[in-house]
Amino acid sequence: MAAPASLTSKLDIAKCTRMALIHDMAESLVGDITPVDDVPKEEKSRREAETMDYICDTLLGKFNGGLNGKEIRKIWQEYEDSETLESKFVHDVDKIELLLQMLEYERSHPEAELGEFTWVASKIESEEVKAWSDHVFSERTALFKSRGKEAKWNLPKKSE
Repeated sequence: MAAPASLTSKLDIAKCTRMALIHDMAESLVGDITPVDDVPKEEKSRREAETMDYICDTLLGKFNGGLNGKEIRKIWQEYEDSETLESKFVHDVDKIELLLQMLEYERSHPEAELGEFTWVASKIESEEVKAWSDHVFSERTALFKSRGKEAKWNLPKKSE
């Protein structure tokens, strides 16, 4: 909802908002499985798809003739396929959310250093969201500097 005008002119923001909420529906039951959890991508996808089938078919299957469940499942699949501008943007925002969680945890736990999550920024596609991650990283650098420490990073080299 806080997307800059350069994106809102191209995106259906209401759809992005629904997609962001719907994508978290599966995670509410399966958990937010991250790459550091050592769950293969195929298994993560299987668990989430099975959960969305349960939510959409079993829980919502009779509500409004099943139309709501079908629409929710369709939007979730669009997110998973990551081919539309909306789904790519929501994926980027999901990555920013992880980076913000990392920074907030490091702020509240001075002993914490979660540089292993910084690689996520290399997967962000839109220039606008990349700028947000640059801002998060500048705040992170300042935080560690204020503590007399150096932040660790796990970013791919430019040639990768």
